[in-house]
Amino acid sequence: MSYHNLITLEPDKRGGKPCIRRMRITVYDVLGWLAAGMSVAEIIDDFPELTETDIRACLEFAADRDHRLVALVSNT
Repeated sequence: MSYHNLITLEPDKRGGKPCIRRMRITVYDVLGWLAAGMSVAEIIDDFPELTETDIRACLEFAADRDHRLVALVSNT
């Protein structure tokens, strides 16, 4: 799976934060819910427009961003 087709960046939506499939739900919303202890099933129950694939895409996006940040810091 690649998050590139699911995570969108639009400067005029949610302050340009990465969103899921052009919705107003951000990657950071999903990560926050997971960090707060919500299960994938609970998130989908509360936001039925989301899918498991959307949630995995958020995790992949965050992992990729972290990897790029570590690589950037390591090269300085």
